[in-house]
Amino acid sequence: MIKKLFILVLMLATGLILRAQTEPSTHKGQKKWSRILVVPTTLIAGGLYTINEKRFINRFSVRAERNEEMPLFNTHIDDYLQYAPAIAVYALNAFGNKGKSDWKNRTLLLIKSELLMTAVVFPLKKLSRQIRPDSSNYRSFPSGHTAQAFVAATFLHKEFGHKSIWYSVGGYTVATAIGTLRVLNNKHWLSDVLVGAGIGILSTNLVYHSHRYRWGKKPALTIVPTYARGGPGLYLSYKF
Repeated sequence: MIKKLFILVLMLATGLILRAQTEPSTHKGQKKWSRILVVPTTLIAGGLYTINEKRFINRFSVRAERNEEMPLFNTHIDDYLQYAPAIAVYALNAFGNKGKSDWKNRTLLLIKSELLMTAVVFPLKKLSRQIRPDSSNYRSFPSGHTAQAFVAATFLHKEFGHKSIWYSVGGYTVATAIGTLRVLNNKHWLSDVLVGAGIGILSTNLVYHSHRYRWGKKPALTIVPTYARGGPGLYLSYKF
C-alpha cells in the first residue's frame, strides 16, 4: 500500500512541476512570483510533512516498504544520471537545436544555479545532521543528488521548454527517477528527496529571474553566491 502511495506522490509531484513550470511567461507581478515559488515551496513543504512518523505518508513507512520489497537494491547510475538534463542542453545546441540563451549566458546561468543550490544544500546537511537510512553518515538532509538533478531539469526546461513540452517532460522524469533511486538505494529518506527537488527548482528559477543578460535586461532581484571563511553564503539585492 505504501509503495503505491509513494509512486503516486512522485507522479503528482512531477505533474505539479510540469503544470506550473510550463505556464506562459507573459504574466506579471504576483503571477510571475507564483510560477517561481509555488512548485518548489510545495515540494519542500511536502518533504517536511513526511518527517513526522505519525503522518499518513511518512519517511519511515516508505523506508520500511523499500526494505521489505527491495532490500538488496543497489545502483550507481544515479551518480551520473543526475547531470543528464544539463548535458542534454549542450548536446541539443551542438546539433543545431538552439535554446533560449546564447552559450555565454547559458553557461553562466547554469554555474550560478549550481552555486546557489550548493550554498543551500551543504550548509543544511551540516546543520541538520540527519542520519542516512543506511546509517552511513549524518549528511542525509537534503538530498544533494536530487537537488542537482532538478537544477539540471529546470535548466533544460528554461532553455527548451518553450519549444516543446516534451523537453520538460524528459528532464523532470529523469530528475524524479533520481529522487526515487536515492530512496531505493537506501541513501535518502523521502523527505530528503522532496526537499532537495524543491531546492533545485527554486535555485534555477531565482537565477533565471535575476540574471543580467548581456543585452541589458535589468532584473529587480539580484542573487550572487558568495564564499567566505565560514562557508558558502548568498548576497541578495532587490530594486523597488
